[in-house]
Amino acid sequence: MLSLLHHDNLVSLIGYCAEGEQRLLVYEYMSQGSLEDHLHDIPEGTEPLDWSTRLKIAAGAARGIEYLHDKAKPPVIYRDLKASNILLGDDYYPKISDFGLAKLGPLGDKTHVSTRVMGTYGYCAPEYAMTGQLTMKSDVYSFGVVLLELITGRKAFDQTRPSGEHNLVAWARPLFKDKSKYSQMVDPSLRGRFPPRGVFQALAVAAMCLHEQAASRPAIADIVTALRFLALQYSKVPERIMNAPSNAVVDCESCMTAKETDTAAVQEAAVSKGSQSSQDESESCKKGSSVKDTETENKCSNDLWSTNSDSKSRDQAVAEARQWGEALREKRGREHSV
Repeated sequence: MLSLLHHDNLVSLIGYCAEGEQRLLVYEYMSQGSLEDHLHDIPEGTEPLDWSTRLKIAAGAARGIEYLHDKAKPPVIYRDLKASNILLGDDYYPKISDFGLAKLGPLGDKTHVSTRVMGTYGYCAPEYAMTGQLTMKSDVYSFGVVLLELITGRKAFDQTRPSGEHNLVAWARPLFKDKSKYSQMVDPSLRGRFPPRGVFQALAVAAMCLHEQAASRPAIADIVTALRFLALQYSKVPERIMNAPSNAVVDCESCMTAKETDTAAVQEAAVSKGSQSSQDESESCKKGSSVKDTETENKCSNDLWSTNSDSKSRDQAVAEARQWGEALREKRGREHSV
């Protein structure tokens, strides 16, 4: 299957070696190993991945899944997305590898593919684990687990942790509901070097991906748009923001160029709206979507895990995210034509 798929965020199959009964596949060399190598059991004295690099890796992995879901013909469900299957090249450029469990997606009016449950414990979507019905949203859930690993530095399943903390998603659920706990979820190896607003936004994306109801999870294309924005916004975060107190609310407009500010405001409003938990909070966000309105942001971030999100607000958030993406593509097109 991999020989038919070609994308910058998928590992390239170069060829094969057949000698006697031995069969080997030859892939491109990825100099930095796997994402798992850089998140878990890091050798002493090794610097952890910084915040902007983590966002870049998340955005790249999402683009790889987007290609499989939306560009490949027929579409492909990856089925085994996890940190060890995301390989890193020079400058930590991410590529998805190991397509041994990948399945062709549903065609026509079919909504799912029925198959034997396979994958890695801790990453499987609950509806797939219970019914064997595989959908594109199954990959979205697995991506949410990987994104949560990038934010927290924790493994998807870790029996060495205290009781109640073995499963990453189960541990995160109650913390999603309390914004005062957000800073406690961040990988301690970062030593506080992360933008508080960026943590909120990344957690909002992860929470939507990990929604228990598959239909309520966003499409991978919308995740790509959101993470591309976050990776751009925090690619060059000033030192004063990285060292801000973990409970601070920081105005990160200064991280962007003047040309990017207007479209960034639209996308930030979309990210915030995706995590609203009631109609009242939805109205507050509509009235105060400015990145400078910190009071409204605090109301909107009250509950990232709510299962009662207003679907109308979610649709509006998705529409605004797409609008931002189109505006960015048009701007880049004009710059290239000059």
